[in-house]
Amino acid sequence: MRRGRTRRRQSREKARSGANLAPAYITRKIPYVDFLEEEALLRIEQHAEHLLRDVGIEFRNDPVALDLWRQAGAHVEGVRVRMPDGLVPQLCRTIPGQFVQHARNPARSVMIGGPHTVFAPAYGSPFIRDLEKGRRYGSLEDFRNLVKLTYSLPWLHHSGGVVVEPCDIAVNKRHLDMIYAHIRYTDKPFLGMITARDRAEDSVEMTRILFGAEYLEEHCCLMALVNANSPLMFDKVASEAMQVYAGANQAIIATPFILGGAMGPVTTAGALAQALAEALAAGAFTQIIRPGAPFVMGNFLSSMSMRSGAPTFGMPEPAMSSYVIGQLARRQGIPLRCGGALTAAKICDAQAAYESADGLHSTVMGGANYVLHAAGWLEGGLVMGYEKLVLDADRLGAMHVLLEGFATDDNGLASGAHAEVGPGGHFMGCSHTMANYETAFFDAVLSDSESFEKWQEAGGKDAQTRAYERWNSMLAGYEEPGIRIETDEALLDFMARKKASSEDAWY
Repeated sequence: MRRGRTRRRQSREKARSGANLAPAYITRKIPYVDFLEEEALLRIEQHAEHLLRDVGIEFRNDPVALDLWRQAGAHVEGVRVRMPDGLVPQLCRTIPGQFVQHARNPARSVMIGGPHTVFAPAYGSPFIRDLEKGRRYGSLEDFRNLVKLTYSLPWLHHSGGVVVEPCDIAVNKRHLDMIYAHIRYTDKPFLGMITARDRAEDSVEMTRILFGAEYLEEHCCLMALVNANSPLMFDKVASEAMQVYAGANQAIIATPFILGGAMGPVTTAGALAQALAEALAAGAFTQIIRPGAPFVMGNFLSSMSMRSGAPTFGMPEPAMSSYVIGQLARRQGIPLRCGGALTAAKICDAQAAYESADGLHSTVMGGANYVLHAAGWLEGGLVMGYEKLVLDADRLGAMHVLLEGFATDDNGLASGAHAEVGPGGHFMGCSHTMANYETAFFDAVLSDSESFEKWQEAGGKDAQTRAYERWNSMLAGYEEPGIRIETDEALLDFMARKKASSEDAWY
């Protein structure tokens, strides 16, 4: 009897955690939020065309990029590239409307674009935070822990990239350890590195070792994120990364990083037009390099405190931009990346909760296909939080349910249940409830919905404490997905040779 109860309890816990329930990615079954009418969308698109044609985009310190633009028909003066009417739309026609990023476990491969949504953890933080050790610089151990946790969290589909900077590893070599961790400790897809041309090339080469050179030539197995140096500029790091990844038929996500009033206009429409121009310029550039190379247009529009200059999150202006950029991306037929659970909060407090929830909801309802920073983001991106990661992941589970919608078939309408229960009765024990109760509602692992007395008897723990216990328990129970010995040896040999070829650099 006790063993039976234990098995049922374990089964319920497995269901609550999302194991066996979470898909490799989401295919939405509900409509998008279309925020603007046709006339307003056209005005934004026309202003973006004006920026590309009359103002132009700078590609600095990269003569190869300027030559490629010149050969494609753009007007190049110094480092300024002006694109005549029709050039960018013509080039962007070869961008795939959707594509697969292949994972080493085929069951984990994700579809980017169309009606699909992929969640990935936060990216790029130099600091890490947890309830016990507080705020500190990230380490390689932290990086590996976060990759393992992301692998173990069913509602995160993608391993991400720089989930935290491993600041105890030399700057010119840490990319090797990061890519290896994504390959070794998870079988979900991941992002490559871009901070120098050789680091982008190393990321592609390690992925070739994993998948095979011929397979990589024909399939997208790697994506990488570059940012525009808004306003209206790409530096050599971004343009060379685009050349490396697009040249290898791998995907580039190009994201304008605009804080309204600093790197873009304070008005939402003006900032959106700038973001569209920058993203389309990057998309067109990838197609000059290799027509048909996968590309994702990014969007990161944030409001700003006009008193301090600090970025603000969870505000109505960025929410509106998420809805509208989704409309614009669908009109272009190009996959879209947006931010997710963003907050300026320093810890997992009420501010973190409401800002992250508002940002995530607008991102999802606006139709983002790839949601970076979907979990873990704190302090405006300076900090990756262990507790924040698992708390956010609970909400991602809720987003899965939201995007699934609900059925209106006989079971969805509870056909026959009212006749069985009758007026004034209750549905707790009726046959329809008994047939559906295990999957009827999303059950968040970290939410406590028990009575005050039960909560108090269990220790009176707040959400952050429960999250701390959960991620520690997950790491204790982590099991590697396994990797072929020959592949692992080839990767380690490549890393050893690359590290031995140069002295450590810390800047």
